[in-house]
Amino acid sequence: MESSIPIIFAQEGSPIGAFFTFITTHWQFCLLHFLEFAIWGSWIVVLANMLNARGFSRQEIGRIYGTMPIGTMITILFVGAIADKYVNTEVLIGVSHLVGAVLLLMMAKTQHARPFYWLALLYALAFAPTLGLVNSIVFAHDEDIFGGAAGEGFPWIRVFGTLGWIAAGLSHALILKKGEPINERPLLLACGLSVVLGLFAFTLPETKPAAAANVATVDDVAKDGDDIVANRAAESAEINEGVGIIAGSIEMLKSYPVFFGVAFVAAMAMGLYFAFAALFLEKTGVAANIVGPVMTIGQWIEIFFMLTLPWFLANLEIHWVMMVGVGAWAVRFGLFAIGKPLPLVLFGIAIHGICFDFFFAAGFIHVDAIAPAHLTATAQALFGFLVYGLGMYLGSELSGMLNQYLSKTEPATDGTGEETVTAWRSFWAISCAIMTVATVVFWMSV
Repeated sequence: MESSIPIIFAQEGSPIGAFFTFITTHWQFCLLHFLEFAIWGSWIVVLANMLNARGFSRQEIGRIYGTMPIGTMITILFVGAIADKYVNTEVLIGVSHLVGAVLLLMMAKTQHARPFYWLALLYALAFAPTLGLVNSIVFAHDEDIFGGAAGEGFPWIRVFGTLGWIAAGLSHALILKKGEPINERPLLLACGLSVVLGLFAFTLPETKPAAAANVATVDDVAKDGDDIVANRAAESAEINEGVGIIAGSIEMLKSYPVFFGVAFVAAMAMGLYFAFAALFLEKTGVAANIVGPVMTIGQWIEIFFMLTLPWFLANLEIHWVMMVGVGAWAVRFGLFAIGKPLPLVLFGIAIHGICFDFFFAAGFIHVDAIAPAHLTATAQALFGFLVYGLGMYLGSELSGMLNQYLSKTEPATDGTGEETVTAWRSFWAISCAIMTVATVVFWMSV
């Protein structure tokens, strides 16, 4: 039973008391998000560093990073429907993470590029659906205790995801030995956390498929023996819905080509950043065991921008907020191209909150505002598909090709073999130029 103390504080209007009550009431969802993003943050940031140490080519690294966007695209098309119609959400989350734990363990032991790619793709198919499911289960149960509409407390729950990502990155200073290249331990950490989350998921509130809520209605339609007719009607509705999504997406692309085009380019920039920023950081002289902790600088700052984004949107037009967001990507890549001193590079990492929240988070809000009432869900799905799916996929693939083109093999400086040397300044300068053009195009459309 809940303590009466935080309830009294909340009734007296104390923000601290209200927040305490919120956390104690929703601790399962907070822990769920913490573990979800701790799993992802444990390994995805430094994966390129580990693969580079194993001798994978830069093109192979980019291709492997492209597996998660592939999983996301498939998720958008299929897995949501499974959760809506057939399987309890908490069960799907638990099974996905337990399967993911096995795949992470296999990835940790795999030394060759081709089998690693297929294992990574299978893992993406298991993990990517959970990114949406951990949100949907919250919205299915969250009756906001602050007196507002359901879901208003979600940003506080989502912050725990960022804290989980940060905690996982900071742990690298403990699990990796100083002076050694990044090894499989981040993957093993993610494996262990996946087991924990997989088991924990089965303790979450029961969340039946949405279709279960409509069973009575279906029974009413079919009670006179018309179940075949009812089933055919449902199948026809699903087909029409699919056609409608495609037609609606085309309509949105025609109506707002610059917005969706720039979003697509910015998503490619995000794919490039996740694939090669940590490896670049290591090549600038940052010790391998603290690359992960240093990369969390972006998430620390992101918490501030995530929680203050409503203020910026209330005091600035959303178009200008988004232009600052896309322009921040050009600034970031420009700082990386300069490359020294190190504080400039660290500043480029630190502005992650502006790069992400001001464009992508604000973008979902903008999509909701510009979409006609009958295309709201379609527009959101289109934006998610372009950003987290196709855009990040092509960004990962093409950045791998570009990095490979700008790299050459030379004798190692310590005389023990060979090493890959990359023209990082050119790599980031090209990326900066592309994002500068995208920023100018977006500005001209405002």
